[in-house]
Formats: sequence, C-alpha cells, structure tokens
Amino acid sequence: MKLTKLLLGAGALALLAGTASAADLACLITKNNTNPFFVKMKEGAEAAATAAGLDFQAYAGEKDGDAAPQITAIENCIAAGAKGILITPSNDSVGPALKDARAAGILVIALDTPLADTEAQDITFATDNFEAGLLIGKWAAATLGAEAANAKIALLDINKDNISVDVQRNTGFLTGFGIEVPDLTVLGSQTDPRVIGHESSDANPEGGLRAMETLLAKDPDINVVYTINEPAAEGAYQALKNAGKEGQAIIVSVDGGCPGVASVKSGVIGATSQQYPLLMASKGIEAIVAFAKDGTKPTVTEGLTFFNTGVNLVTDKPVDGVPSIDTTKGTELCWG
Repeated sequence: MKLTKLLLGAGALALLAGTASAADLACLITKNNTNPFFVKMKEGAEAAATAAGLDFQAYAGEKDGDAAPQITAIENCIAAGAKGILITPSNDSVGPALKDARAAGILVIALDTPLADTEAQDITFATDNFEAGLLIGKWAAATLGAEAANAKIALLDINKDNISVDVQRNTGFLTGFGIEVPDLTVLGSQTDPRVIGHESSDANPEGGLRAMETLLAKDPDINVVYTINEPAAEGAYQALKNAGKEGQAIIVSVDGGCPGVASVKSGVIGATSQQYPLLMASKGIEAIVAFAKDGTKPTVTEGLTFFNTGVNLVTDKPVDGVPSIDTTKGTELCWG
C-alpha cells in the first residue's frame, strides 16, 4: 500500500467537527506512554477527538505485556459510558474485559495488535505486521546474498507471551529470510541452525541491550539482528558497539518513526518497515464518531481480517525484488 502524507491535517480534522455529541467519550489505551509510537498515536487520537467534539481519555500500561493497568482502564471506560475504546492490547488477557465493553454497547477497536479472540474487538486498524517482517527479512537475505546461507541471526522479540504483533513480525522476518517456520502462530517453532536464539527486549532500549548481550555471549559472531521495534534496535546497537562489533551485523526493525529513519540514514539500522500510527488513530476516532452518530461499524480491508493502514520498507540500500523508499521519503512520511 503506497501512502502519501498521512499526518491528520486541518482539513481532515474539520470534516469530523460537529459530528459527535459533546457528551460522547472516546478512550485510548496504549501499551505504555514512553514508546514514541504510542506517544504519536495518542497525539493523533486526541487531536482527532477534539476536532470531532468528543471527550477524550488516555490510559497506558507501564511496559509491553503489562495487562493489569489496561484492564483497569477498560473498566473505567465502561463505567464512564464511553462510546468507543481504541486499544493496543498488551496481551490476550485483556480480552474478557473488552468483551464486557462490547456487551455494554461500546465500539472496541484494536490498534496495531489484534487479539486472538475475534469477539474481543469489533475491528483492528493495523499494519500488516507479517508483511512488515517479510519485507525486512527479504531485504536482509538479499543484502547478504550467498552469505545468507551462513547467517547467524539474533531475534529480539517483545517477550515470550506470543503477542500477535510479536509473532507476526518475527515469523514474517524468518519467512522473508528463507527460513522455514512450521507454526506461524507462535514464536520459536523454527529449527534452522542459523537462528542463534530469541530473547525478550520488552521493546525498549534497555531490554534490547540486555537481550543482545545475552545472544552475543551465546555466539559472538552474530551478523543479522532482527528487532521488534526501533527502541529495541537502539539497545542492540549499543551492545554491539560496547563489544566492538558494531560493523559486524545488519540490524533490521519495524516502526519507521523519525528517530528510526534517522538511524537508517546514519547506518545504525540497515532497513526498517514503516508504520503509520497517526492513520490508525485518526481512522479509529473517525469510526467512533460514525458509531456514535448512527451505530455504523467499520469494515475490514478486502481479503484481510483487519483494516490495513499500510507499510513501506525504508532503506538507503535498496535491493532487487524488494520494494522500498529511501530515508528522504521515509522522513517525509515518518510520524515522530
């Protein structure tokens, strides 16, 4: 899906204005409030909600995988009579609370991370996370060329909980690299000896540093590093640098935030798959406005089980057969 500028401009915001009751409430619940991806998502959702005349409340967990604060937030939104909940679920344990929200007549939209229980959400607005992983996997394999057969790969995931976004990006990367993945629904089903190991990064720099140190201790010759997102990539690079091995490995990632694109431009990250959280947030608010007005619910992208908000591979080292944009275009489209 090729995308033009996705920032929610004044004109688009104006189209939403006056279409919702001032008493209508939209809730946004993110995995944390520190990852730039979720910070930008909150900014986009709040701006769209304000323009539409919706009340807006934002909640967040402490870190990826932290479900308890999200469950409390869902309960608060139900009690407040929210018209819609936008959520990046930490894991599937939030599902029962979201089903309670739906039973109370609330529109539930998952952003970025679909839940396994299809009854826990009305729809998902997300990147095709498997495609995002596939693109960086294909790019890494093509960049190595014949040496891909001898690769030593480190995989830095969120954690071991088999969160959908974690599994899809990871298995997409492995598939793109040419590694057989017997079970695409869980982490770690592959047996290819090129995979040195999986480690949990908690999707942040500190966790990325720790995970990369662990894997380097296991094999100091790692030359390909997959990371769940760019904060984890930042930590992985620091570990490689601390070990004097920063020029040894290709790092690939997913997010496409402005700092991540800058890391591609500087050579820290070889390629990243760019997502569009402002579009996820604005489409989510748009759907809540329509639902509040007349009960209309959004529909999925044709041929998929979710509304696809698009993905582009960003790299300054393009390879044949893998479509990409350069960092100039990636900077134009990045979300901060």
